[in-house]
Amino acid sequence: MTSEIVRFFSVQIALLAVVLILHTYIGLHIVRRTLIFSDLVLDQLAAFGAMAGIALGIEYGTFSSYLSSTVAVLFGALLLAVIKPKNRAIPREAVIGIMYAMALVASLLLGDKLRGGDAYVTKTLAGSMLWVTWPLVSVTTVVYILLLLFHCTFHKRFIELAENPSGIKNEKFWDFLLFVTQGIITVMIVPIAGVLLAYAFLMIPAAIAAMFTKKWAWGVVIGWTIGFIACLIGLCSSYFFNLPYGPSLVLSLGIFFVAAILVRCLFSSDKIVLMEGTQ
Repeated sequence: MTSEIVRFFSVQIALLAVVLILHTYIGLHIVRRTLIFSDLVLDQLAAFGAMAGIALGIEYGTFSSYLSSTVAVLFGALLLAVIKPKNRAIPREAVIGIMYAMALVASLLLGDKLRGGDAYVTKTLAGSMLWVTWPLVSVTTVVYILLLLFHCTFHKRFIELAENPSGIKNEKFWDFLLFVTQGIITVMIVPIAGVLLAYAFLMIPAAIAAMFTKKWAWGVVIGWTIGFIACLIGLCSSYFFNLPYGPSLVLSLGIFFVAAILVRCLFSSDKIVLMEGTQ
C-alpha cells in the first residue's frame, strides 16, 4: 500500500514540476498581453478535437486522439493570430471570448450526439489523475524541453510581442507561433488535467507572479514555486478526500491567487514589487 502511494505521488509530482515551468512562462505572455481567454479557446478546441476523434471511432487518450486534438488547436491558433480587429470598438478579447463560446457549444452539441457523451464532456472538463504514467511524464518532459529551447532561442521576439508589438516584423507570424506553443501544451495536458485545470495551470501562477515582479525570469520562478505548492495541496486533498482531480487543484490554485491579491493590497507597491525592469 505504501509503495503504491509513493508511486502515485511521485509520478504526479514529477508531471506537475515539469508542466508548471512552461505554463507559467507562456502564461506571463498571455497575462501581459491581456489575451486572457486565448488559452480557454485552445483548451476547449483540444477537448473538441478529442471528442471529434471519438465520433470517428478513435479511442480517447491514444496517439490518434492527440493528433485530432492537435489539428483542432492548430486551426484555433491560426484564427487567434489572424483575427485581430482594427476597430477599437471591438476589442480582441471580445473576439477571443466569442471563439471560446463557440468551441464550448460545439463540444456540448457533439457530446450530446455521442454515446456516453456526458461522461466525455465531464472528463474533458475535470480530467483524471489516473491518466498519469511514467511514459506520459517522459514524453511530456521531452516535448516541454523542446518548446522551452525554442522559446529560449527566440525569446527576444516573443518578449517584444508583449512589450513593443509595433516594433516587430511579421507580428502575426510570431503570434501564430506563440499560440501554437499554447496549443501543443494544451494537447498534452487536457486529457489529464481537463480544460479547467489546464487553464488554471497557465493563468493563475502567471497572474500571481505578475503582481510581484516585472522581470520574466523572476516571474517564472515565483509562479512555478507558488503554483507547485498550491498543486501539491490540491493533489493531496484530491487523493486523501476522494475529490475530483481537476477541480481540487483549480480550487487550491484559486485560494493562493486570492491570498496573493490580499498580500498585494496590504502592502504598498514599492514594498511588494520584487524586481523592476523587463529582462
